[in-house]
Amino acid sequence: MVRNDLRNVAIIAHVDHGKTTLVDGMLKQSGTFRANQTVNERVMDSNAIERERGITILAKNTSVMYKDVKINIIDTPGHADFGGEVERILKMVDGVILLVDAAEGPMPQTRFVLQHALELGHRVIIVINKIDRPDARIKEVIDECYELLMDLDASDEQLDSPILFCSGRDGTASLSEDVPGTDLVPLFDKILEYIPAPEGEPDEPLQLLVSSIDYNEYVGRIAIGKIERGSIRVNQEVIIGDYHHSKKEYRGKIVTLYQIAGLNRVPVDTATVGDIVCISGIESISIGDTICDVNAYEPLPFVKISEPTVEMTFSVNDSPFAGREGKFVTSRHIRDRLFKELLKDVSLRVTETDSTDSFKVAGRGEMHLSILIENMRREGYELGVSTPRVLYKEIDGKLCEPIEELVVDVPEGSVGAVIEKMGSRKAEMISMTPVGSRMRVVFHVPARGLFGYRNEFLTDTKGEGIMSSVFYDYEQYKGDIPRRSTGSLVAFETGEAVTYGLYNAQERGTLFIGAGVGVYEGMIVGESPKSGDIVVNVCKKKHLTNTRASGSDDALRLIPPKILSLEDSLEFIGDDELVEVTPKSIRLRKITLSNVQRAKDRAKL
Repeated sequence: MVRNDLRNVAIIAHVDHGKTTLVDGMLKQSGTFRANQTVNERVMDSNAIERERGITILAKNTSVMYKDVKINIIDTPGHADFGGEVERILKMVDGVILLVDAAEGPMPQTRFVLQHALELGHRVIIVINKIDRPDARIKEVIDECYELLMDLDASDEQLDSPILFCSGRDGTASLSEDVPGTDLVPLFDKILEYIPAPEGEPDEPLQLLVSSIDYNEYVGRIAIGKIERGSIRVNQEVIIGDYHHSKKEYRGKIVTLYQIAGLNRVPVDTATVGDIVCISGIESISIGDTICDVNAYEPLPFVKISEPTVEMTFSVNDSPFAGREGKFVTSRHIRDRLFKELLKDVSLRVTETDSTDSFKVAGRGEMHLSILIENMRREGYELGVSTPRVLYKEIDGKLCEPIEELVVDVPEGSVGAVIEKMGSRKAEMISMTPVGSRMRVVFHVPARGLFGYRNEFLTDTKGEGIMSSVFYDYEQYKGDIPRRSTGSLVAFETGEAVTYGLYNAQERGTLFIGAGVGVYEGMIVGESPKSGDIVVNVCKKKHLTNTRASGSDDALRLIPPKILSLEDSLEFIGDDELVEVTPKSIRLRKITLSNVQRAKDRAKL
């Protein structure tokens, strides 16, 4: 049976190319919202961190009705760190919309997700977005898209992909770059015409592959997936297992069944082949499991998710200020929260260490892990986080490390500075091509060489550069890369920072704190331009004398401190340092807090 009343499509693209904004336009023009309804911009970015950062972190489902056909749309993340979300979501759809920025063209993440879509045999609609940009180079970008398809060994049918020209912000699409569009009707028509309708046997035994897991405090785990065969109904008895037999199959019951309509989940009694459904009531279900009819247990293969490349140690906060600001501070709380995250995030790994107070957490990149830390601190957790480390592998008896493909778009005057910095980080330049008035340079660089580089890059390019990277391959270890050339300013004693102490300390380097901030011995209060650490007393008060004038303190002028975000802090810390994360504060500290003990340890070395 062919379901002509249904289409399942995912929108894939590099970060910031306008996926979520285009979905906004599709929802508005399909009549999903009432005429007088107030709707936020980027309505699919429902998570607080997504709205603040302007990026999509979790893949989300929505649906629109057009000409009596239901179109299920999945908005996917564009960041390489969340590539695990995209890889598994592609099993839920029958075709993809590849969105490409009219100025930037295909970028590394575009290539990464498109490769997976082509391997699954999906049809592709190419959408050149942001055609109203003043620096748009539409003809070159079309050529780059076709080159990319040929590079990735697309089939003849995939090479004949239709191209549309869109402005997601204005909600317009057209079939010709010279004729401006007025609405998104050409895009809707092309989806109905080109994306294949789901096919399957509705009367055969049930097969449903779980591609995503949501979690709700009231109903527990919610499995989301597409029905590959048969039909499903509420209260149906099913059997659950996975293709690789990593766990024993078990029985369950469908308690509630939902389909997605617009932005809401609507309860239904039954669903059939091709429908994307949400199911609750099965306790230990996980991503990659197949829900089958009790009389026909046939699990489906699941896409192999790429391995994590970066690891951090999450530990219990043991600083002098521990427990003052957080609600969940024990190792049991942290352990439970990390293992709960594993249920939803397939590209995360958590391993317990010899110590009961710390856990090794591995992910796709610094951003992947920093989003997890940010979520935890917002939920009331306190923890200490180590510097990121890359995960090495032994291949054919040789030590190998992860290599990233880094693409930078920079003004011509900044190319020299970027190449020089990349050279010191053991990068290999692959290509350099002009793109409009800028230069696009591609490097293969060890993943550890990118730690702490983003801020330097923005300084070198005067804030105009764009950099993005995606995992390339494992290659032989490239040798030692210096992590940081600067040192830390370390607090001498526990107390409160005062103007007089800070005034004397600011001559030694850049401060991270202002007056009135609580500090403790061993806490990092600033950055020293020299390589060694310097102990400073920011709590030092001016001694009073009989002859002191009342206005003599007015002359002390403090330079405003440099406030570090969570990502900045993770990039800054060295191997002997930690970031202390609490719901209200982000502090940097030495692992060994005692200044005397650290001096003794250095003397032994």
